[in-house]
Amino acid sequence: MPKITRDQVKVPADVLADARETYIDNYMKATQGTGRLMLFACDQKVEHLNGDFYGEGIDIADSDPEHLFKIADQGVCGVMAGQRGLIARYAADYPNVNYLVKMNSKTNLVKTAQDDPYSPQLHDIEAVLAMRDNGVNVVGLGYTLYLGSEYEATMLAEAGQLVAQAHEEGLIVVLWIYPRGKAVGKDEKAPTTIAGAAGVALCLGADFVKVNPPVATEDKTSAENLAVASAAAGRTGLVCAGGSTVEAKVFLQQLHDQIYIGGASGNATGRNIHQRSLDEAVRLTKAISAITLADYDVDRALAVFNGEEDFAL
Repeated sequence: MPKITRDQVKVPADVLADARETYIDNYMKATQGTGRLMLFACDQKVEHLNGDFYGEGIDIADSDPEHLFKIADQGVCGVMAGQRGLIARYAADYPNVNYLVKMNSKTNLVKTAQDDPYSPQLHDIEAVLAMRDNGVNVVGLGYTLYLGSEYEATMLAEAGQLVAQAHEEGLIVVLWIYPRGKAVGKDEKAPTTIAGAAGVALCLGADFVKVNPPVATEDKTSAENLAVASAAAGRTGLVCAGGSTVEAKVFLQQLHDQIYIGGASGNATGRNIHQRSLDEAVRLTKAISAITLADYDVDRALAVFNGEEDFAL
């Protein structure tokens, strides 16, 4: 299992001296001491409304929001990401979960054909710090930026300020960067566009950036194209969005290729996990973490998912 020590954490220069140890604590918690991120994304209740939590092919357990917290608590995750209000309602019952507070969100009701996307910041950092002071295990903040939107400049400014404020407080930051809008058109997942998004995250000072996997091209697979984006991200760790639910072996193979061919620093998975029953979802977090945090191959990770082998840190 890859492990890093505290002195191997590259602390950004914008982290204040008196927040340095807090930053290292939070980075080590989020990455489970590996430098890689297993992010359980639970922000879709705003982003996709209830369509990701109830309906055909979705286990009935997912209709209860507490299902998310049970998975994070019983499974093997680095951090659970969700909106401040969602976390505030349940965190007291799940104090051992590492939380990343999503600072902005928008629904999917307004389509790009109607207006370019803009996801405004919902509250200031003080509201999150108050929760942390109240005992909630907040290790970081998240923000979604739609690169290429006509509102790009506003989101860039919000994200840049948020990273600066978070680092002052010793919190890590994960930026969701999705190129989207009329200027981007059908090139949302083009390799050059994804690599560009990764570089923007680095320049904003993010600790990790969540991007969609780039499409395959004639000469390169998706994972091979991802390697270009990982290089562009530099010291900002790149993780891929998990997307919609697919068969477990297919998903685990994609994840393995993203990390070990594409150079990703982990993964960010939501629907593929929480749309399953509690038992199956917990086993999938373990299988994902076995690949992400412990260098398991796909067959061994699949054995973890199938319950033939357990995985714990």
